[in-house]
Amino acid sequence: MDLITLRADGAGLVLAPAAGGSLVRYWIDRGATTTDLLRPWSAPRSGDPLAAAAFALVPYSNRIREGRFSFRGREVVLPLNRLPERHSIHGHGWQAAWRPLEVRAHEAILEFGHAAGAWPWAYRATQHFVLAPASLSVALTLRNESDSPMPAGLGWHPYFPRTPRTTITADVQAVWSTDDEVMPTSLAPPRPETDPRRGVMVDAVPLDNCFVGWRRRAVIEWPESGMRLVMTAEAPLDFLVVYTPPGRPFFCVEPVSHVTDAFNLAAAGRADTGARALEPGETLQATVSLSLER
Repeated sequence: MDLITLRADGAGLVLAPAAGGSLVRYWIDRGATTTDLLRPWSAPRSGDPLAAAAFALVPYSNRIREGRFSFRGREVVLPLNRLPERHSIHGHGWQAAWRPLEVRAHEAILEFGHAAGAWPWAYRATQHFVLAPASLSVALTLRNESDSPMPAGLGWHPYFPRTPRTTITADVQAVWSTDDEVMPTSLAPPRPETDPRRGVMVDAVPLDNCFVGWRRRAVIEWPESGMRLVMTAEAPLDFLVVYTPPGRPFFCVEPVSHVTDAFNLAAAGRADTGARALEPGETLQATVSLSLER
């Protein structure tokens, strides 16, 4: 598997186009100290992007209940792509090969083309990575290349290293509660201990939830090292998935354009899911940025 390495004055980024267009590693060198800002993927040639540092979510985020939904009178049945789970998850891009379109010293563009099949629309997606000494930006695009409207979503799924005192802070309005299969059940204000507005201790509470009303800025702090990472995003990434699995050495803070199972919730009449349709030739796009502070 060919890997791409970008460098920018002490910062480094490694990409694996053939393995879901995933990030393998993102780090900063400061003198004799090297700090990984995302969980490094120790074995990218294993081909399992769920062990990666980050990957794109196209053409939808998170789960679709039982891989089934209805869109404008059309019934869609998707393969279950993470057995034994009963739901389709994370779209297609993370399990597909991407093609490098352009690579420079600190910049790369990857492309993924999807032909109509079980997902009955053709589309094209890109990731544009720009590395700077203290920041990384990832611009995502999704273009409908079919001849009919396509349901669509975007997101980015980074995995961050975890320490006992790591905190997440973000301005949100409400959170979707979930069932035992991480499917949404009800929307309500977050409880104090799970409220990112107050700052959530990653080790203190297990979360796998989608927050709504996100103002597209989140702060991750590692007090042990004095490191602070600011994540910002552009519309339509107005939702934030936070995943803090107990006992694991990582956590996730994922900017996304819609809630979990948005297509089914929208078909049932909800207007607040972020679900949208792309007309033929229309493009959905957004950028996520990470900026390091000390």
